[in-house]
Order: sequence, then C-alpha cells, then structure tokens
Amino acid sequence: MPLLTCQSLSLGYEGKTIIENLSFSVNSGDYLYIIGENGSGKSTLFKTVLRLIPPVSGRVITGDGLSDREIGYLPQQTMVQRDFPASVSEIVLSGCLNRCGIRPFYSKREREIAHLNMKKLGICDLAKRSYRELSGGQQQRVLLARALCATKKLLMLDEPAAGLDPKGKADLYQFIERLNSEDGITIIMISHDIEPAAKYASHILHIGGGGPLFFGTKKDYGASGLWKIYGCREGGDISWA
Repeated sequence: MPLLTCQSLSLGYEGKTIIENLSFSVNSGDYLYIIGENGSGKSTLFKTVLRLIPPVSGRVITGDGLSDREIGYLPQQTMVQRDFPASVSEIVLSGCLNRCGIRPFYSKREREIAHLNMKKLGICDLAKRSYRELSGGQQQRVLLARALCATKKLLMLDEPAAGLDPKGKADLYQFIERLNSEDGITIIMISHDIEPAAKYASHILHIGGGGPLFFGTKKDYGASGLWKIYGCREGGDISWA
C-alpha cells in the first residue's frame, strides 16, 4: 500500500486554481524529486499534502501506517525565521511537539530523540548557540534535525539547499540521500537543482502549465527529454541511469 497517494488533485489558494488533475503515489523508501518553474504550485502541493490548506478538489490519502502527525517538514525559510532568537537545542526539540499531545512539557524520551538527531547532523556543539548567529548551512542542519524529530517515515523538504554554497549543497544532498538509503526514510523534495535529482532520486514529478508534465521513474524522466526544457544545458552530460 502506498505511503502517500494524491488522487485527481486540483490545488490553489484565494480562489485561484494553479494545478489541475494531479495524481501520483509515493511508496515507502521512495525518493521523489518535484521539479517545476517558480509559481507552478510546488509549495502549494506541499501545504495541501500537509493539510495546511484544503484541495480545490480531489483527495490526499496516507497509508502504510502513516499518520498526518508523522511527517517531518522543512519549509523554505523567510528572513524573519533566519533571525529567530531561540537556541539550537530549543528549535530541534520543538520538532517533538506532535509527540507531546496535550502534555505541556517534553519527556525524557523526546529529549533523547532531539539529542540523537543533533548528533546525527553533527550539531551537538551548537546546542546552546543562538539560531540567528549560525551560518546558512548550520541553520539548515538544525531545521533538518528538527524535522527528523517528527518522523521515522517521511520527510518533505522544500528547497532545503537554497542559499547554500556549492560545498554546503553537496554535503546536504549527500546526507539526505543517506537518510533515504540507510535509514529508510521516504523523501519528497522540491528543488531547482537538477543534477542531484539525476544522482539521488528514484522518481520525478515535473509540474508545469497548470498540471503534471511527468510522473515516473528517474530513468524514464531522463529518456523523456523534459529536463532539457527546465533550464538545463542542451545536450548536457547529466546521466539519468
């Protein structure tokens, strides 16, 4: 049974429909890369899947034991969020909020989960630092650790490498790939970086023109040639094997 299924979705906001007739499914262990021009509706799709906004029509169905509370989400950062004055440990621990239910405090186990994810991301030495004082790469690691506190099953990442230098991007993409291949976490990622899609993704969803242009395996996407219209080098050496 798929972990996530979108059936005949039409999406939009403020009375404006921006995507129509979108259907796809994600199985446990998949690494789905979502591609599309700015304004094509990628972030709106994420917000709809996360139940932050309702679909215009159609359905979002979770399965394979996944609940809405078990999805880790890393949204695009705003300048206000980058200047948030909380400590690193406080921000990471806040990823456990859904685990608390009506409890007004974090349990010992939740604090252990936060520590383990900070250790996994290599940020334990930053625990007492103010988030606003960190570099962009460090901030993204903090937010990824926070998202991991919410899930062992599904991570949804919206432009996680935006604003990072080439090394920071490469390191982050490699870490996300390890979460998928070694920890078995299903990944759904929005990104404008096409080469990591060819290197790491299992499936591609390409959105444009108000609807889906492609959904399928990475290899079939490469054979379709659609990536060449997405601002990529004509006849480039990207391998979609």
